[in-house]
Amino acid sequence: MTDSSPPEGFLDTHLETEAERALRHAAIDSADEPAVAFAFYYDAVRHIAEHEHKRAQLLHLLSGVLSVTTRAGRWIMPRDHALWIPAGVRHAVDTVGRVDMQSVYVRSGAIAGLPDQLQVTGMTPLMRGLISEAVQIGTDTASARAKFILGAMLHEIPLLQKRPLGLPFPANRRLAQLCREFVATPSAHLEIDHWADAAGLSRRSFTRVFRRETGLSLSTWRQQACLMAAIPRLSAGESVTTVALDLGYDSVPAFTHMFRRMLGQPPKSYFRGQQQLN
Repeated sequence: MTDSSPPEGFLDTHLETEAERALRHAAIDSADEPAVAFAFYYDAVRHIAEHEHKRAQLLHLLSGVLSVTTRAGRWIMPRDHALWIPAGVRHAVDTVGRVDMQSVYVRSGAIAGLPDQLQVTGMTPLMRGLISEAVQIGTDTASARAKFILGAMLHEIPLLQKRPLGLPFPANRRLAQLCREFVATPSAHLEIDHWADAAGLSRRSFTRVFRRETGLSLSTWRQQACLMAAIPRLSAGESVTTVALDLGYDSVPAFTHMFRRMLGQPPKSYFRGQQQLN
């Protein structure tokens, strides 16, 4: 089973209560610094209702699995990934078991080139270290060292590599409903003609509209949906075979091939790497 404890060497997090969460948000809103960082954890399955921040947020997950849902889609974060949430984007958060995290809140316009869309990214050793140092600095940013660390951290954000762990939903209501139904019961087998008929469109029109509204082909969207369904289960220790067959893949190698193509490694290597983070 995948170890759920934070990677060795990271700053310890603390269990955040609702009152502390409210105080943290008040401190974020009143801060003058271009970026402020906090570390905390939730120790059980938890749903945080839809909300928004005045600042952009870079959420770095140290352990566990977390999903974020907006009106535009759903994003999932495995351990040691980050999620960039632009300022003003309303979102709800769901945790899977205990999750340890660090959050960096970035003032709008702090630097040029910050992402303008919600996205999951990978992490780098440099960024891990900078965020941990920023958490220790808190709001005491007067020193030259603090300014250097915060500046370096801000300039690293645009360089983080985007990961295919987002699942955009179309604006078209019929298409969006089909997507939600699929997410509830994902499967490797999805017939484009069936979806086109259900949406009242020709195959050609469906293909054009779906790509225009999601930025993805239906095939790629399906693969990302299956990947997002698989990651929490694999992270919790379920076998690759069980997950692959439950998702309707004809064989474990077919599932492994999809996983490797999407994330660059087969499942066992990917989650072994997550365990060995330091």
